[in-house]
Amino acid sequence: MEKTLETKKPRARGRPLSFDRDQALENAMHVFWRFGYEAASISELTAAMGITPPSLYSAFGDKEHLFWEAIERYAVGPGSGAPKALAEEASAYAAIKRLLEEAAEELTRSCHPRGCMMVMAATNCSVASAHIEAALAKRRAGAVTGIRERIEQGIANGELPADTDASALANFYATVYQGMSMQSKDGATFESLMAITAAAMRAWPAKQPA
Repeated sequence: MEKTLETKKPRARGRPLSFDRDQALENAMHVFWRFGYEAASISELTAAMGITPPSLYSAFGDKEHLFWEAIERYAVGPGSGAPKALAEEASAYAAIKRLLEEAAEELTRSCHPRGCMMVMAATNCSVASAHIEAALAKRRAGAVTGIRERIEQGIANGELPADTDASALANFYATVYQGMSMQSKDGATFESLMAITAAAMRAWPAKQPA
């Protein structure tokens, strides 16, 4: 049965916190983002958060609960661009183009680690952390579903040929995004990721709007 630690948060207990929990969580997010779940040690986390291990356990429960809180913070912060692009743009083409262009900017920002946290955080997981890897894979699959549904809407609206394979096209653009994430981790520039975006959008199976 799938673990549900990612949806459960420890109840606060004991005396009030003596530190800024929100800022501590932000700092922990950056550690997990940079090193991944397993490689982020308790000592690295507490050093970045400016707290002691007992304070971490008191405020967040344990390392895994802290990780899932950090993932949620990422999802509503740096990782929130894709859902907004898919929901706000008038056409499927514009939505996917915006998704990739904003990713090129976000993935190369100097104010946080490179790459997508959802892609980078569970690389090289051991058997002990296989459930972490599986849960993140499920989240990434959900993101692909969002892209596919937006493409299907575009097909229904006549923006793409009726015989367009929405699943294949969604997987293609999700793969482009994940590749951009890996390249940014290796030092790719904003300009090079924008060039990848332009090339990917030329594969759009319909006349591209002006």
